[in-house]
Amino acid sequence: MSAPELDGLVAIVTGGASGIGAAVAMELRDRGASVAVLDLDPSTAPEGTLAVQADVASDDSVRAAIASVVSSLDRIDIVVNNAGIGAKGTVEDNSDAEWQRVFDVNVFGVVRTTRAALPYLRLSPSPAIVNVSSIAATAGLPERALYSATKGAVHALTLAMAADHVREGIRINSVNPGTVETHFVTLLLEKAEDPVAERAAVTARQPHGRLVSPEEVAHAVAYLASPLAGSTTGTSLAVDGGMAGLRTRPAARE
Repeated sequence: MSAPELDGLVAIVTGGASGIGAAVAMELRDRGASVAVLDLDPSTAPEGTLAVQADVASDDSVRAAIASVVSSLDRIDIVVNNAGIGAKGTVEDNSDAEWQRVFDVNVFGVVRTTRAALPYLRLSPSPAIVNVSSIAATAGLPERALYSATKGAVHALTLAMAADHVREGIRINSVNPGTVETHFVTLLLEKAEDPVAERAAVTARQPHGRLVSPEEVAHAVAYLASPLAGSTTGTSLAVDGGMAGLRTRPAARE
């Protein structure tokens, strides 16, 4: 039998102790990579991964975490910038401080982690970065102004980074999930005035008629991270049930 496609490679996943990040960490691990999970609370990092405490809102914390990964695993080949926080409201509903807080994690966290990892990626035979963006980067969603602005920035940053580093052989792509069935999303739906109606609404806006699973996002990340995708860079892969590109007729009533 041939070796797993990521055998011998080292991957880091920010925000990898829960939700999409945990699914990504497990998928990369199962495909043969040694995986380090960087998280504010890494205590729930998937079994078989290296748990490292890190705050992507702090440059010192990120650099210390990267150094710890290299000390333990000797190298870094794959970076998955997944850590992020949500925000709700129109453009007038959040303070300057909240805008700065969410950008500090969702955008500057990508910058800090990538910046700290680049010297090691340059030494890798198969370097890849995958940023976790969102359907909110490419579609206007109600009451998501701040969150959408950060994910739009991640989308643009992905393209700029891909252009900057393609000649170094470092591939940089992103995934744009739709609404994913995570604990965070479940809590968000439960806080709505009518949780049942809110779940029905977010389900209905995805043409395939259901929420996206974390594992589906993880499969997409693993493809983009794999050496098998050697000619794929500067790409945003939608994992949204067709929400970004399809305009379907309303479902027929029974």
